[in-house]
Amino acid sequence: MKNRDIVREIALDHYGYVSTKDAVDAGVPAVELPKLAARGGLENVAYGLYRVPDVQPTRYDQFAEALLRVGEGAYLHGESVLAVFGLADVNPRRIKVAVRRRARPKLPAFIELVQSKHDVRTTLYEGLESQTVADALLECRGRIEDERLRAAAEQARADGLLATAEWQRVMKELQS
Repeated sequence: MKNRDIVREIALDHYGYVSTKDAVDAGVPAVELPKLAARGGLENVAYGLYRVPDVQPTRYDQFAEALLRVGEGAYLHGESVLAVFGLADVNPRRIKVAVRRRARPKLPAFIELVQSKHDVRTTLYEGLESQTVADALLECRGRIEDERLRAAAEQARADGLLATAEWQRVMKELQS
């Protein structure tokens, strides 16, 4: 299998993106990525991050890029989790990405980095590491009206994003 094919396979699983680390882990030498980019097979997005231009774009691409730019241990946080599912009518200007460790990567304006002060449960939604929907709903109190959050919780429950216990906990917290 050619290096280009290996890189494309990785990118298909990551919304069109491939990191140098993932490519090296798959057996592609790191020096091959800049060569592929020079020949038009890849677009250099950031240091150590490339995009395969012929992978069909999706509505999750920018979320995936934000997580990959921040790096290992990053997860979607707060309003960004709600935006993934179209809950609470949020459309944040910046994607909130949280980390548990201290990080200071150089990031574009569309990414807001948040340092998690406590242990946060995360899960995968659409292949994107994220804070749970229940915790994201509660995290947004004070920034989004409680009525909108309750409606979002109802929608999340109907969509199968909240288990019964989570839904009851969220509704109880939003009532107080």
